[in-house]
Amino acid sequence: MPRVTRNDTEDPGHDSFLDIVANMVGILIILVIAVGVRVKNAPVVASILSKVERNDSRLDKLAATEVSLRSDVLKTDRKVRMIEDEIITQGQRREVLVTAVALIEREIGSRRENLDAAAQRDFDLRRGLAESQHQLDQLRREREHIEKTEAEPVVVKSYPTPLSRTVDDGEAHFQLREGRIVFVPVDKLMDLFQADIRVKKYKLRDRAEYVDTLGPVGGFRLKYVLQREEIPPEMAIELGYGGTVIRLKRASFIPVSSQLGEPVDVALAEGDSEFRQVLSRYRPGRHAITVWTYPSGFGDFSKIKKEAYLLGFSVAARPLPEGDFISGSPDGSKSAAQ
Repeated sequence: MPRVTRNDTEDPGHDSFLDIVANMVGILIILVIAVGVRVKNAPVVASILSKVERNDSRLDKLAATEVSLRSDVLKTDRKVRMIEDEIITQGQRREVLVTAVALIEREIGSRRENLDAAAQRDFDLRRGLAESQHQLDQLRREREHIEKTEAEPVVVKSYPTPLSRTVDDGEAHFQLREGRIVFVPVDKLMDLFQADIRVKKYKLRDRAEYVDTLGPVGGFRLKYVLQREEIPPEMAIELGYGGTVIRLKRASFIPVSSQLGEPVDVALAEGDSEFRQVLSRYRPGRHAITVWTYPSGFGDFSKIKKEAYLLGFSVAARPLPEGDFISGSPDGSKSAAQ
């Protein structure tokens, strides 16, 4: 009987195929774990970046406030020096007048002493009569002036806050022109400027100034002028800069149309006007209203001011010549609200 030969040797390619499959499964597991770790850590990184951006924005605002306060201190120092110089000048004039009066009185006294008793009494009487005649003539002229001048009624207006104060924060800006009033979104446009300057400040490497325009937002565009300035080495060390600083030279808020906003009578009417909607976002006593007024809006300003007082807001007026835009700069003045 012939023997049957068994071939127990398996196909050599079968083991290689299993190795390949095992390797692919291992790689897929590693990729899934890596993706899971990245997804888990992504919110933390985004949160850190968000906090860094907020801190940068806060530092920029603090730096801008520091520059503004330093400018105010320098202006106040110049005014104090001018007042001190004026005080010295007036003091010198006063000393000259006092000296002249003393010399005249001494001369009069010397002449009087050279007279006898009767002549001295006559001299004193003449002198007193001359002084009384001078006072009488002055009173007569004042009486004639009062009689010729018609008395006009005096209207005294009383408002809750008659004393002015400088507005440092919390300010709502409005433009009043040709009988229409419109809210100027200064804060939103300046936030756009803060974000834009971080991206474009490199453009001042090879130039002294850079001009750009943002918006429109709420019917206004922001045109700003950046300026590069060299600063002394000691100042650079103090501020932490490398010898140059980039500062805002001027910012102008340009309306896209001359018919923005709503008529003053509509704005002040009882109801849901745009003017009242804007004021509802601010707190009376804490925030102030600044009205940039063109000559065509002077007549309506008193209406706006009266209504704002009734609502509890202090109001600052900023007159503008016709043709100029609402503008500001670090060297400009702050609003004074009443």
